[in-house]
Amino acid sequence: MALVDDDRNILTTLSIALQAEGYATRVYSDGEAALAALRQNPPDLAVFDIKMPRMDGLELLRKLRETSDLPVIFLTSKDQEADEEVGLAMGADDYIAKPFSQRLLLARIRAILRRAAPLEANEDAAPPQPGSASAALNRGRLAMDPARHKVTWDGQPVSLTVTEFLLLEALAQRPGVIKSRNQLMDAAYPDDVFVDDRTVDSHIKRLRRKFRSVDPEFGAIETLYGAGYSFSDG
Repeated sequence: MALVDDDRNILTTLSIALQAEGYATRVYSDGEAALAALRQNPPDLAVFDIKMPRMDGLELLRKLRETSDLPVIFLTSKDQEADEEVGLAMGADDYIAKPFSQRLLLARIRAILRRAAPLEANEDAAPPQPGSASAALNRGRLAMDPARHKVTWDGQPVSLTVTEFLLLEALAQRPGVIKSRNQLMDAAYPDDVFVDDRTVDSHIKRLRRKFRSVDPEFGAIETLYGAGYSFSDG
């Protein structure tokens, strides 16, 4: 696990927390120092701060994506929404706003590593059976491949974070069925991490925005006020 942040207190605290969970960690104080090391000896996952001197997290990710699909989580400030969108478009897997819960970060790390595991296990293995957790999901114009974390709408790719993917998957598995915010939280945060209702609403808003970037008429995620959300494949 690689941690890249110019705040040494954050590096130390996160490194201790991750090591306590059984992860080996490497720490870097800026993107420039991290780039060569990550290219030469890629970890299973990296956590980047966005705002850093010499080379920020966005530039580091851009250079890594030239040769690597290394899973990346961004640490951002609350005023960095534009940077979050750029980072996700460039191929970041998720982001967490500062100040953040270590428990939440650990949950996101575990979720991303679980998603990456099938790809590393055996690409020649038999295809997943229908109904299995990693089986492809097709609902009208939506296609989801959980094993590869790929989503398309009308054949056009839509880049989602792990959290957004899990929320969409929970909705699309049973079209027309209303999912409460608590049910969606259980689907997206399987490690019993507490989040409030506004967090789910924020992710749903981002999901809609991303789909509308490829289809301005997208309306498959419906809000049922006071009840939750549902997916329509019609």
